[in-house]
Amino acid sequence: MSEEAKQKILDWMKQQKKTKHYFNDLCKAVPELSMRQAKKIINELVSEGKLRYWTSGSTTMYMLPGVDDVKDEEEKMV
Repeated sequence: MSEEAKQKILDWMKQQKKTKHYFNDLCKAVPELSMRQAKKIINELVSEGKLRYWTSGSTTMYMLPGVDDVKDEEEKMV
């Protein structure tokens, strides 16, 4: 089930127009799972490098690696 759930989350993220998502948004991709189960799977995806964290300092979101990397680098230079 976890591999299937991981793929559902990744597919859901690729279909969205936004590049950064809150944890609760990712839970919508796998409504059959409890939040605790979803958190475990999302953390596994981060550990595997299939998702990455993005933080503004006060908010943590998730994104696909490679998305917005150029924009993030430009923000660091300013």
